[in-house]
Amino acid sequence: MTQNEGQNIQTQMDMTTSTLQQLGQLDLPKAESNFHSITIVGQIEGHLVLPPQNKTTKYEHIIPQLVAIEQNPNIKGLLIILNTVGGDVEAGLAIAEMIVSMTKPTVSLVLGGGHSIGVPIAVASDYSFIAETATMTIHPIRLTGLVIGVPQTYEYLDKMQDRVINFVIKHSNIDERTFRELMFSTGNLARDIGTVLVGKDAVACGLIDEVGGIGQAVKKLEELINNR
Repeated sequence: MTQNEGQNIQTQMDMTTSTLQQLGQLDLPKAESNFHSITIVGQIEGHLVLPPQNKTTKYEHIIPQLVAIEQNPNIKGLLIILNTVGGDVEAGLAIAEMIVSMTKPTVSLVLGGGHSIGVPIAVASDYSFIAETATMTIHPIRLTGLVIGVPQTYEYLDKMQDRVINFVIKHSNIDERTFRELMFSTGNLARDIGTVLVGKDAVACGLIDEVGGIGQAVKKLEELINNR
């Protein structure tokens, strides 16, 4: 075996190991596609680094992907798949604002859960889906929450909350009164205020466009791409 052959084998092994670590499988399915998908899972990590045992999505990883998708002429659309408990408010809003500003068609799909700051991300796309058994939790910004890594004043948290509310009502079909009622409802969550919406309930109130899964989401995205 030559030195070059040995290096090639080592490179292939390194790539295989990297794929296994990141994706939990040895090979990605090989298929031509004109759209890209990103997943937002676990807790959205922003300015504050979370403990290593936490499953996180780092916003500094998502933002460059969105920029690359916008710039790549071969990518015609974006599918966002969410199963998140929420997380850093400013980081979540930054992702949502990036998605809504894209010129290419976007579709979101909530699987499992799209909670807290995951709500604005879910509604940031051109069209949104939620799985029948998936849930979305709407609640006020936590008064003990860390927004930019330090405790914030009540006034600042109020402004952040208004940003979330205004973004959601602007980019979905829910009206402000209904959204605020869901956010400040009592008796629905144990030891907290807010509301949990399941599948069709999120559609009925106008928060999400349609109940569906991956097949419907892909079909809708292809439809939006073809109509451009």
